[in-house]
Amino acid sequence: MEYLDFELPIKELEDQLDKCIVIGEESDVDVSETCKQIEKKLEETRKEIYKNLTPWQRVQLSRHPNRPYTLDYIRAICGDTFLELHGDRNVKDDKAMIGGLGKIGDQSYMFIGQQKGYNTKTRQYRNFGMANPEGYRKALRLMKSAEKFGIPVVTLIDTPGAYPGIEAEERGQGEAIARNILEMTRLEVPIIVAIIGEGASGGALGIGVGDKVLMLENTWYSVISPESCSSILWRSWEFKERAAEALKLTASDMKKLKLIDEIVKEPAGGAHTNREKTFEIFKNKIAAHYEELQKLSPKELVKQRMEKYANMGVFNG
Repeated sequence: MEYLDFELPIKELEDQLDKCIVIGEESDVDVSETCKQIEKKLEETRKEIYKNLTPWQRVQLSRHPNRPYTLDYIRAICGDTFLELHGDRNVKDDKAMIGGLGKIGDQSYMFIGQQKGYNTKTRQYRNFGMANPEGYRKALRLMKSAEKFGIPVVTLIDTPGAYPGIEAEERGQGEAIARNILEMTRLEVPIIVAIIGEGASGGALGIGVGDKVLMLENTWYSVISPESCSSILWRSWEFKERAAEALKLTASDMKKLKLIDEIVKEPAGGAHTNREKTFEIFKNKIAAHYEELQKLSPKELVKQRMEKYANMGVFNG
């Protein structure tokens, strides 16, 4: 397990607990009481740290190297039923954007999401979760297929942004994202969106329009990353913590601003500390929201979705 700087007090206590257990096993000394005290202190420290997280610390947690990615969620909740589909039928298959059919129980879903890598090789293969235009066009192709067969769509957002390279611009990055936003507003099947890590800029919005938008507790959703915001305003990354505070990018901020529908609680310490529990919570949320949305006709779905987004930012003085 890797630890972030603010998690070091937890690491120290866990190390102490491990040593205490080893001493008990290697000698005849009864250390059970000491171990209990350390466990109690560990629980208290964990609660205290995660109860008072700053926006920047939540950004750090959203990028934790042990945090589960899109394919981890899909494989955990769909098992062997997941069938990945490839290509945009135009340029190529974008490895940063994955999608395919999978089942939760007896219900089929079209899963789409950005995928990051676990090490240097896979990060390059996945382009660090930054999709090219063909990635967004693949996502749209899969959404349209889902609509054709009446299959609900689930999108998982985890990206530092769409790929900003020259070749992406040449192939129409802006148009691809704009087209997805347009088509998603009028897609005639239920769409459930979940931010599972980073939700940055148009890269997130390209698969982010839905009937229900969920955010895991330790994720962020914003027009720009704190580092980029800091570098634009102060010509330095040193003010990233201040930028994170000002951007109002946490799940609780988004809920207050009515830009998302629900905050999904994570296990104490973040999704990476108890993956199985996180997957179970996530699966239940998807199933519950679909059960609610399937009662609506396609016309009602589109009408409610359009009204929801049209009302964002409206101010009555």
